[in-house]
Amino acid sequence: MSFSVQTVPQQEADAQAEETNQQLYQRFTDLVSSLPSSDGLSHQRLYLHGQGWRTGQMPMVGAMVAGARFAARPTDVILASLPKTGTTWTQALLYATVHRREHPPDAADHPFHSFGPHECVQNLEFQIYTCGRVPDIGDLPDPRLFSTHVPFAALPGSVAGGGCKVVYVCRDPKDTLVSLWHFMNKLRAKEGMGLLSAEVAADMFCAGESPFGPYWEHVLGYWRAHLARPDRVLFFRYEEMMRDPAAHVRRLAEFVGLPFGGAGEDGTADAIVRLCAFEHMCGLEATKSGRTVVGTRSVENSIFFRRGVVGDWVNHLSPETARRIDDITRSKFEGSGLTV
Repeated sequence: MSFSVQTVPQQEADAQAEETNQQLYQRFTDLVSSLPSSDGLSHQRLYLHGQGWRTGQMPMVGAMVAGARFAARPTDVILASLPKTGTTWTQALLYATVHRREHPPDAADHPFHSFGPHECVQNLEFQIYTCGRVPDIGDLPDPRLFSTHVPFAALPGSVAGGGCKVVYVCRDPKDTLVSLWHFMNKLRAKEGMGLLSAEVAADMFCAGESPFGPYWEHVLGYWRAHLARPDRVLFFRYEEMMRDPAAHVRRLAEFVGLPFGGAGEDGTADAIVRLCAFEHMCGLEATKSGRTVVGTRSVENSIFFRRGVVGDWVNHLSPETARRIDDITRSKFEGSGLTV
């Protein structure tokens, strides 16, 4: 589950291209370094750019390089989301659905026994366009699967322009906040940083000082794209997925052009749901002891799994904070036709 990267050019043309790529990285690094920065709901500095605050110099530069270098194919599928909104689960469902014929969900040698979902569906700005690399992904077989956390407006032009299909998953903002707070505190502890209280994290979240910009603008960007091009942008709600995951797997298969119904596919959607279930994935050795390379770091796959339940926010947020977030949500989503 790795990409080949041109690190030792073999010809003069390759050397020139490599130099251009490094210059591109340097230009974007200089740009991000010049932006206003602040602490926020993250373990990295936030930088003010575009629609709002974005986290970390590395993923911001990676997103910009992806915008300049990534060429989407009509058969590509991009999973977009804010962190901690069901990304890992949806990655697993997407991969298992697309590759169900060569990797049956009940096979003992299914890739999920050896690789985590973040290794099977790699992130553009964190894993592919990172650390000065411009990967050679042209030979990857179709359909290519990628993920991203950037707002719709920050997608590579070849993606936002309708060059491929996009699957977006959103989650109740209160549960998103709580899951993000737990996740960031784990990372902050690893960095020797002070932990954030739930109320401080909520203040940052409401102010838009969280990874990849304000929650509401991020969701609305993809929602409006879905309304404009439902054949190109599929919009999922985490809570609805939890209520009927098999139905969403079937919708996903239909959307990517691989509908169920072939010989021997009775029960396959349910088998994919069982394979990707939280409890099953947590018990796999790839989750318990596996690691995923993210930029310059190797992180435990287990860090991407916490509880995955709906409504856990009631155990962490005060009624006043919950009402505050609900009021912002109603105000931001008014007139959009969207409720979360």
